[in-house]
Amino acid sequence: MFLRRPTEEVGTLPQWRLMWRQFRRHRLALAGVAILVPVYFVAIFAEFFAPMSSSTANTSMTYAPPQVLRWSGDLGLHVRGYRTERDPRTYEQRYTEDPGKRIDVGLFVHGDDYKLLGLIPSDIHLIGPVTKGEPVFLLGSDQNGRDLLSRLIHGARVSLSIGLVGVAASFLLGMLIGGISGYFGGGVDNAVQRVIEFLIAIPTLPLWMALSAALPTDWGPLTRYFAITVILSLIGWTGLARDVRGRFLSLREEDFVMAARLDGVGRLSIIFRHMIPSFASHIIASLSLAIPSMILGETSLSFLGLGLQAPAVSWGVLLEGAQNVRVVANAPWLLAPGVAVVIVVVAMNFFGDGLRDAADPYGRKGGRRGRRRRAA
Repeated sequence: MFLRRPTEEVGTLPQWRLMWRQFRRHRLALAGVAILVPVYFVAIFAEFFAPMSSSTANTSMTYAPPQVLRWSGDLGLHVRGYRTERDPRTYEQRYTEDPGKRIDVGLFVHGDDYKLLGLIPSDIHLIGPVTKGEPVFLLGSDQNGRDLLSRLIHGARVSLSIGLVGVAASFLLGMLIGGISGYFGGGVDNAVQRVIEFLIAIPTLPLWMALSAALPTDWGPLTRYFAITVILSLIGWTGLARDVRGRFLSLREEDFVMAARLDGVGRLSIIFRHMIPSFASHIIASLSLAIPSMILGETSLSFLGLGLQAPAVSWGVLLEGAQNVRVVANAPWLLAPGVAVVIVVVAMNFFGDGLRDAADPYGRKGGRRGRRRRAA
C-alpha cells in the first residue's frame, strides 16, 4: 500500500495559499499589518474615534501642552486642568498642571455632532470630556486652541485615502501604457519608453510644486483633493508601466499566449484575460510599495502650502504649523503628524516587502525551502 505525500510537499497548493504561507513567515510584514489595520479602521470612523470635531477651537488655550490621562478607583478616568500665567517679560502664556482642578473623561460620551460616514447622524465619541466643552487635549492643542489628537485622526482619512486613490489611478495608467508598450513593441515601445524616461528624469518635488502651483486658488477643499490625487497619479505611473512592460515582453512569446493567438482570441482579451493574471501577484506587491510615496507626496505638497489647504485637514496641513523652529521648540507636540507619517510609511514598506516576497513563493528563501522539500 502506497502512502500519498501531503499536498504541500509536492507543491500543488493554489497560488494564494502559497502566498499566504510565505507571507506569514515575514514577521516585519505581519507587524506592518498589525499597525495598518487599526490605523485605517480609525481613519474610516474618524468622527467617532476623535474626541471632538476638527474645527472645534478654544482660543484661550493656544499651544496647550498634552494632558496625562489618569485613572483612579474613586474618580475614574480624568485629567488635571490647566493653570495659566503670563510671562511678564515675553508675554507668553504658560501652562502648569492644576492638581485641584479635575476634568472627568469618559468613554462613549456625548460631544460634537457629526454624520458617521456622511450618513448616520450622531454625537457619540469613543473618548472625551464628560462635560461637553471642557478642555481635554491628550496630544496638546495647536495655534488656534484646537485639539491636535482630533485633527490628527481626521487628517488620517485624507492622507491615507489619497494614497489609495492615487495608486488606483496610477495602476490604470501603468497597466494600460505599459501593457501597450510591451505587447506591441517596436516603434510603439520606443516612443512610450522615451516619454517615461523623460518623466523620470524630471526631479519629482519641483514637478509636483509646478503642477500644484498651477491649480486655481479659488478651488474648494474637495476639488483640490482630487486635483492633488490626479497630479500624484500623473507622475507615479512610470515605475509600474516599466515593470508591466518588462513582464509583457517576456510573456508575449510564451506558449499560452501563442495558443490564444492561434485560437483567434483578440488582443485585449489576451492582455487582460491571459497575460495580466499571470503576474497579478507582482502587480499587487508593486502597488503596495507605491502607496507610501503617494502619502509622502501629499504630505510634502501640503507642508509647502501647495497641496491641500485649510479648512481641509491632512497630516501635511497639520505640519504647516510646525514650520517655525521657535514654535516647535515651545510646542514639540505639533510634530505628532510627522511621527504618524513615519510610522505608517514604514509599516506600509514592511507590508509591501512581505507581499513582494510572497508573490514568488518558490523564489528566494521560500524557493530554497520548497526545493529542499521536493528533493527529500
